[in-house]
Amino acid sequence: MNLPNKLTTMRVILIPVFLLVLFLMDSPMNRYIATAIFIVASVTDFLDGHIARKYNLVSNFGKFMDPLADKLLVMSALVSMVAMEDLPAWVVIIILAREFAITGFRTLAMEANIVMAASWWGKIKTTTQMIMIILVLLHLPFDFMPVVETILVGLAVFFTIVSGVDYIVKNKQVLKG
Repeated sequence: MNLPNKLTTMRVILIPVFLLVLFLMDSPMNRYIATAIFIVASVTDFLDGHIARKYNLVSNFGKFMDPLADKLLVMSALVSMVAMEDLPAWVVIIILAREFAITGFRTLAMEANIVMAASWWGKIKTTTQMIMIILVLLHLPFDFMPVVETILVGLAVFFTIVSGVDYIVKNKQVLKG
């Protein structure tokens, strides 16, 4: 098990820790500690891919588990935020629908031996979602934060849709298979 795979595994292990802290600790400390755990897990997402590419440590485990760990982390946070009434359900439904659709699309591409490269739109989507999750989870007590949170939620939804459409348009040959 190389370092990138250990980081991915750590991210998966941090998900239930994040959820336990968020739902079982007293408020407001639960939000701060859960957000710190989410940030650490998000940083492992950046590090594992960077290290794997830089040191040629790309593995089949990493190719499978890294995107799965990312989706599990983000989806766990988003669904939790609906349960805590921090996010409207429609936001999470759009994000979940995009993730399932693109995962299915990638599966079709793999079966057709078509490589779907990650796009900058996808990276922007992930970054926007993670920043939105962090700030909404923190629920900072400043007068301007509801506006900032609303803008970030809107941007996260926008980039989620744009990145999904971008994947499909750039790889429409998958649908012809």
